[in-house]
Amino acid sequence: MYNDDVLMSGLTELGLNPTAEQIAQLHTYYEMMVATNEVMNLTAITEYEEVCVKHWLDSLCLVKAISVDKLNTPLRLIDVGTGAGFPGIPLKILFPSLKVTLMDALGKRIRFLEEVVAALGLSNVTCVHGRAEELGRNTQYREQFDLCTSRAVTRMASLTEFCLPLTAVGGAMVAYKSQDCEEELTEAAKAIRTLGGNLEDTVKFTVPNSDFGRSLIVVRKEKATPAKYPRGGGKPMKSPIL
Repeated sequence: MYNDDVLMSGLTELGLNPTAEQIAQLHTYYEMMVATNEVMNLTAITEYEEVCVKHWLDSLCLVKAISVDKLNTPLRLIDVGTGAGFPGIPLKILFPSLKVTLMDALGKRIRFLEEVVAALGLSNVTCVHGRAEELGRNTQYREQFDLCTSRAVTRMASLTEFCLPLTAVGGAMVAYKSQDCEEELTEAAKAIRTLGGNLEDTVKFTVPNSDFGRSLIVVRKEKATPAKYPRGGGKPMKSPIL
């Protein structure tokens, strides 16, 4: 039914060797996403090979910043502003040991993700309806995650205030950004320091089987985030730490 040549060659390039069950899970995920997309705006990308490259392979490029060996351990990962489940669900499918929390501010997206998680039989996945600046002040979530990912959410200075309060000391946030990210990094330097982080790496590459340039910005959490952060009332977006 599906031509998986583009997907499989991309996964091979990333050093991943999926099982038949994992590929079947991706197929089911795709079918659910396309069906739901007819009644809810999940993604503008619906053609199968495009989804394979721009959503799945892009999500799984996390292996360029975090080793496969590390991702095959029960890391606590939170995906902030997960939307239709990227990168969280492809990562969970390929790395089933991960303990994944999918967070989004839109309740109907969370309901869709709960249906996907159930249909795919994924364990250790929690779908949370909420805003990052609220969850970051909640002791159930604050500094509880080894890895915090975020893709296509907002500029780095604001994103840092959403992600670092959720990240455990010693853990890291990884932001999926365009290849040209220097201006955002310069802008975010104060926020990263203020919130307890240190810029560890910026990994630049082209997503397999595409001409799409990508950067993964890795910020290591070195010390606890001061108690006053994250700020509420939309302040991380309206007046980021600059």
